[in-house]
Amino acid sequence: MAEEENKKKNNPRRSSSFGRPKPEFDQKILSIRRVTRVVAGGRRFSFSVALVAGDKKGSIGLGLGKAGDTSLAINKALRNAKKNMVKLKLTKTMSIPHEVSAKFSSCRVVLMPNKGRGLVAGTVVRDIAKLAGMKDITGKILSGSKNKLNNSKAVMAALSQISSKYTKFAPEVVVVANKEVVIPEIEK
Repeated sequence: MAEEENKKKNNPRRSSSFGRPKPEFDQKILSIRRVTRVVAGGRRFSFSVALVAGDKKGSIGLGLGKAGDTSLAINKALRNAKKNMVKLKLTKTMSIPHEVSAKFSSCRVVLMPNKGRGLVAGTVVRDIAKLAGMKDITGKILSGSKNKLNNSKAVMAALSQISSKYTKFAPEVVVVANKEVVIPEIEK
């Protein structure tokens, strides 16, 4: 009996994710497309990836990446999403303060607060709202467009009405009498 427990503890495959740190942002791939460019010798293929990254605490970003390999395109898209990150001004219940709507290309999107109903939305609206940590909202795509990238850009345009640029809080360093004093900044 004791030998079995010892074998379980010494199994290297059992806890493979133990050493890996948890990523700063959760991510969801919205679309992966194989795109081509015609050159003199034929066609050149590359992959275009659209992904959304969020921390489930009110920060969300949409990124695009294009590369010859899918993993490189995903890494580029994640970097782009972090660069385009916005901090949403949500209510205490993690809902939106008022109705917002936007149009991008032919896509029209409306997001409404809905107390006690949970997250009622489909496709990309649901993915973006879930990664932003929003609760009790209803999202509706009013256009007939099924283009995920344009729909997600319309959602981000709608959310930009209640957002500010994402900034990571860094402690302020002040020099007092030839000594550095670190003043921790409190998130408001």
